[in-house]
Amino acid sequence: MAGTQPADPIAEAFESHRDRLRAVAHRMLGSHADAEDVVQEAWLRLSRQDTDTIDNLAGWLTTVVGRISLDVLRSGRIRPEVSFDDQSADVTVTLDDAPAPDDLVALGDSVGLALLTVLDSLRPDERLAFVLHDVFAVPFAEIGPILGKSANASKMLASRARRKVQAAQQPANAPRQRREVVQAFLAAARDGRFEHLLEVLHPDVKFTVHTASGTFVTLGATEVATRARVAGSAARGHQVTVNGRPGVLSRGKDGAPLSLLAFTVADGRITGITALVDPARLALMDLPDPV
Repeated sequence: MAGTQPADPIAEAFESHRDRLRAVAHRMLGSHADAEDVVQEAWLRLSRQDTDTIDNLAGWLTTVVGRISLDVLRSGRIRPEVSFDDQSADVTVTLDDAPAPDDLVALGDSVGLALLTVLDSLRPDERLAFVLHDVFAVPFAEIGPILGKSANASKMLASRARRKVQAAQQPANAPRQRREVVQAFLAAARDGRFEHLLEVLHPDVKFTVHTASGTFVTLGATEVATRARVAGSAARGHQVTVNGRPGVLSRGKDGAPLSLLAFTVADGRITGITALVDPARLALMDLPDPV
């Protein structure tokens, strides 16, 4: 057809691998936003590469994504907290007494949130070797060059990671303990007990509030404690799980969602709170109905 531009074969080839590359990056980093950044960087590197020198595009892209993900892990730039950004479809909210979706607990096509928590405890090279080999069946002969190690050394890293993953079984009462910490925070915020707030807040806690007019961040236990009334007002809401983390969903008298909070708890203290209080964005989310 006249005027039709010829397709870019390199772009088409990259798009055919995009979903797999995104999956690799997400399983490495546990963050959809970071995974998208890694895939975009891989595309930029491919666009600057002489493709005639690439014999195996799939292998080349896996290597690039693996190395970029490894750099992100080593730099500590990952964003593990729940994020209510434009990708709200990636946020899964369930009532606490509802069963978790299968894709949050299966390892085959999806690494569950519990496993991602275990992976966080692995060294970056162990994590990469384990994820590429055990999840994506990448041969150790291809993993070695990504890590700058031999195939045998990469195999040992994956084996060590596998043992750690198998040994790190989450205690059955861990979710309940995290929920109790959150309940203590909400009760203290509702009652204005400042000293009790400080007891359950990590000194470097981060409180992120997404509103209709923008996103606001508060850092530090003292500052967060003084601004905890927003969270405290949600104490009468429904207890939910937000991407595997304890949360609270509040609704108005008409049933419309007013706020959604998600808490990150580590070692008995709250290290992060994320709140979405934009009714328009809440209305677009797939939220559970109150019981």
